[in-house]
Amino acid sequence: MRAVIQRVKHASVTIEGSVKSSIGQGFLVLLGVCNEDTTEDVEWLVKKIANLRVFDDDEGVMNRSLLDVQGEALVVSQFTLYASYKKGNRPSWFRAGSHEHSIPLYQAFCQQLSEQIGKSVGTGEFGADMKVELLNDGPVTICMDTKNKE
Repeated sequence: MRAVIQRVKHASVTIEGSVKSSIGQGFLVLLGVCNEDTTEDVEWLVKKIANLRVFDDDEGVMNRSLLDVQGEALVVSQFTLYASYKKGNRPSWFRAGSHEHSIPLYQAFCQQLSEQIGKSVGTGEFGADMKVELLNDGPVTICMDTKNKE
């Protein structure tokens, strides 16, 4: 499971001209799932993201987590995080998880993150053509991969 976590002042996702979800201060999480991912990957990644200390404390040091600042989260499925670009210039997506495998893990991730932070998590729509807008704060952008836990 791969995630790109962006600290944002605000973010939203629009589908077919209508805003599906929007958040204020918090994290925009682009989430990619591969066929090898399991619920253990979900649990590890949720805990890491909820406790990731990249928000400023009173001294201006990145020392507070999403939980500490009572931030929000918007999670957008992003199969392109598993692009293979080794051969030629047109990426292939063979490492991205199938819909049957990915959708339940995406939903579990959103549910567990919601439980961790104690508030609803905004979502996109799996497989939809989405327009994502954000104001990156910092900018702070962190990439995580559950296959590289150490």
